[in-house]
Amino acid sequence: MTPIGIFDSGYGGLTILDGIRHQLPQYDYLYLGDNARAPYGSRSFDVVYEFTRQAVEKLFSLGCQLVILGCNTASAKALRSIQQNDLPRWNSPGSPLYNPSAATRRVLGVIRPTAEVIGQLTRSRHVGLLATEGTVRSQSYQLEIHKLSPDVQVSGVACPLWVPIIEAGEASSPGADYFVKKRIDQLMALDPLIDTIILGCTHYPLLMPKIVKYAPQGVRLVPQGDYVASSLRDYFARHSEIEQRCSRNATVRYLTTENPDRFQETAQYFLSTPITAEHVDL
Repeated sequence: MTPIGIFDSGYGGLTILDGIRHQLPQYDYLYLGDNARAPYGSRSFDVVYEFTRQAVEKLFSLGCQLVILGCNTASAKALRSIQQNDLPRWNSPGSPLYNPSAATRRVLGVIRPTAEVIGQLTRSRHVGLLATEGTVRSQSYQLEIHKLSPDVQVSGVACPLWVPIIEAGEASSPGADYFVKKRIDQLMALDPLIDTIILGCTHYPLLMPKIVKYAPQGVRLVPQGDYVASSLRDYFARHSEIEQRCSRNATVRYLTTENPDRFQETAQYFLSTPITAEHVDL
């Protein structure tokens, strides 16, 4: 089997997996969550890169030809280095991962697909970003959006408590309202002309009811799952040599660096269905 690999520091990438499977259910998927070392959001570039590199290497060793970093922090801090430095090495003769029939391995992220659609979604040309500290500080969204839509202004606010609230199963609790409203108000105070808000962390769709409640009326909210899925569909249309290598049995396998029982319990918040997970070391 040659599954499509999806990596996240924890659980958020499950929303990306869910979006992709809705549009491309025929393929096999291998999800890897580095839950034992999560969260990545406040870690340095070097640490995020090293952890992400280890995870991508593991997914390649398990048969994946294509790996999607379903994590904004990993996409912001590690994707470029992996694409420019590690992929050429892994795909070269002499590498333990070298396989002549798999010398076209690819690693994709979640920031570019979102950046590609923002110019079509905003009318005021003022865009907000709610994300982890690492993603906001990296300026990755600003850089990618400006490549495609130079006239769009992007303002970002970090939401350090949103992920712990979600993973504690408190996304629907009254206590979450304060923290959601606080960050949205902070973002709109930075730029009252914002008409589109990117949810730049794959956890945040689980807070969507509260985000909708406190976002100003008429402001468009942009979760990533559907856009990443559409981008992958387009990628396959342009790269048939990658698409043809992906096996099609409509299966999903879940791996975690943490306790599988704990992963299974929390994953149900994201997928609304029971799953079975396996432990893996990186």
